[in-house]
Amino acid sequence: MTPRPLDIAILGGTGAEGSGLALRWAKAGHRVILGSRSAEKAAKVRDRLNAAVGEGAVRVLDNRAAAAAAEIVVLTVPHAAQRATVEDVRAELAGKILVDATVPLVPPKVSRVQLPPEGSAVAAIQALLGEGVKVVSAFQNVAAHALADLARDVDCDVLVCGDDPAAREVVVGLARDLGLRAWHAGPIVNSVVAEALTSVLIAINIRYKASGAGLRITGVPDVPG
Repeated sequence: MTPRPLDIAILGGTGAEGSGLALRWAKAGHRVILGSRSAEKAAKVRDRLNAAVGEGAVRVLDNRAAAAAAEIVVLTVPHAAQRATVEDVRAELAGKILVDATVPLVPPKVSRVQLPPEGSAVAAIQALLGEGVKVVSAFQNVAAHALADLARDVDCDVLVCGDDPAAREVVVGLARDLGLRAWHAGPIVNSVVAEALTSVLIAINIRYKASGAGLRITGVPDVPG
């Protein structure tokens, strides 16, 4: 768990994954900012989330203003928009943690692993931003519809990868605030596993007519950190 409420900006917060994370973090007491290029769409999502967790828990700003106002920035945009979104807010990310949930899915064959030439989509963003931003990979394998259902626990673990252990620890705490089990999973290059695993879970969902296949780590004591 995190020791105090944080200002969290979610870029791509009007999408299914981003709004699900926003909902649960707002419920946990964090101050959530939805970053979006569409003010009208974002306002509708904000109103829906605030109706569920309390007026004023979630607010809306454009991407740059959201990133500037936040302590933690979370990226939940499609892979095709990942680099452009990061480059647009690059100045606002300086000195902060960027949590990147990007999955390099290539429609229509989203159940087939198709990693980018750099190997890991999230590791490529760390290379782009340099040491001034602590990029952490997380949340690729959590079903969006499960996050959106506050009446149920999310039956999925989270792999947290990043080169800075302290930044990883912050994200582990944020995952626990969502009600999830989270694990330090090594440096940012290891994000390739979580990114590829999403396509594997989609294939399992299709084969077994399910919608929420997830990951569980076994054989390790479930202790904080």
